[in-house]
Amino acid sequence: MSLDAKGGAALALHRFGLGPRAGSIAAIASDPRGALLEEIEKPGAGQIVNADLLTSAQAARLNFAYNQQQQAKRIAARVSAEQQKTTMAVMTPEDTKPDDTAMMTVPGAAEPQPATPPQRNVNREVEARIAAAMNAEIGFIERLVWFWSNHFCVSVDVVLNMAGGYEREAIRPHVLGRFADMLKAVEQHPAMLFFLDNQQSLGPDSRAGRNRNRGLNENLAREIMELHVLGVGGGYTQADVTSLANVITGWTYAGRLGQLGAPGTFVFNANAHQPGAQRVMGKIYGASDVTQGEAVLADLARHPSTAKFIAGKFARHFVADDPPPALVAQLADVFARTDGDLKALALALVDSDDAWKAPLAKMRSPYEFLVASGRLQTQIPNDPGRYLGALNTLGQPLWSPAGPNGFADSNAAWAAPEGIKLRLDISAQIASRLADGVDPRDLLELVAADAASVETRKTIERAESRQQALALLLMSPEFQRR
Repeated sequence: MSLDAKGGAALALHRFGLGPRAGSIAAIASDPRGALLEEIEKPGAGQIVNADLLTSAQAARLNFAYNQQQQAKRIAARVSAEQQKTTMAVMTPEDTKPDDTAMMTVPGAAEPQPATPPQRNVNREVEARIAAAMNAEIGFIERLVWFWSNHFCVSVDVVLNMAGGYEREAIRPHVLGRFADMLKAVEQHPAMLFFLDNQQSLGPDSRAGRNRNRGLNENLAREIMELHVLGVGGGYTQADVTSLANVITGWTYAGRLGQLGAPGTFVFNANAHQPGAQRVMGKIYGASDVTQGEAVLADLARHPSTAKFIAGKFARHFVADDPPPALVAQLADVFARTDGDLKALALALVDSDDAWKAPLAKMRSPYEFLVASGRLQTQIPNDPGRYLGALNTLGQPLWSPAGPNGFADSNAAWAAPEGIKLRLDISAQIASRLADGVDPRDLLELVAADAASVETRKTIERAESRQQALALLLMSPEFQRR
């Protein structure tokens, strides 16, 4: 695809970034690739520095305290009900269910309840994430954060209020570092351990396993192999999954009482660890402590199947559902040669002509669509509720995928007729707020400049109203695809 200067700038902002802001196409038109490289080299790239945000451990302790208070209230209510001998306050099964989640208020509820302390913490994390996206000049680093956060996903509905802290602690510090370091940070993070039940996994021959008559939970080990490193068909067997599950027994987090360490922090519980050597992917690992698992992860990070799996997924996210084989091979080679240097991987992507030649055919995910729309408005929302509600409507609730494989990254997932209809509804709502102060033709220049098609220009010019023209612009291929 041949591009002029403005067309190349628009492609850089859409394909690699978060979409244009006012003046952004002109700002990078002289050297779009150079602008991307400059963002990569910016000090502190990808980090969120905000003293008001809690660490994951602090967020977990907040959740522990809140749940304890709620349990005390339930007990008090039950006692009161028994004393009054009334049936009106009988507890239901839902009332007695432990609340270990940080669920957000359901959009559209008739009488929304005041946000709980855990909910307020999640909302602060959402605000910080959206602000980072809105403030980014291009947004390439934020896109990298989102990619890796979805690759190593957890669910805010499960992980004790730690989803935002997890992303800031395990993903962002390593987004331009080494894959092996990110892998270790992820698998030892309390959020991941809790999400995939590793705190329940006991070595069958460990002291705790013998005393409690409980054994392995293979959830985390299986997802490490299948989703985090080697990929389906990556050469591992069920025996490897079981061995890895044995290796990472004892990887857990300290609970509310802090018996093993500071509540909400990673700890290695030797009493739960399966003793003895383990064979994983043909190699024997003899150390029977936390270093045994760390050694396995380091080797899995360097496995040839990991390089191929990561390269394919990386190219699929940024370029096309069916990326050029030469690009995938090039990225896999860079990953392997540099020992999983993620900065080198990002640089190789930007440097590849294949990454620039492919047409803009990838459908933006709901989150990408909403953030790109927000960047057009040049306003950072002070209430995340509007974004969260729209994301729920569009099927991509923030930090809440349906499973450990994360949200889908394909056109088929987001281009279904019902999804397009919902996007049109959201676009109409956005247009109704913008119509009075924006000329759709000017906004089209901001979005696509000279890359806007004749068909899109005619569609906007023929719209019955300014509001309709804005909605059609937000639904245009130039805006919906990257």
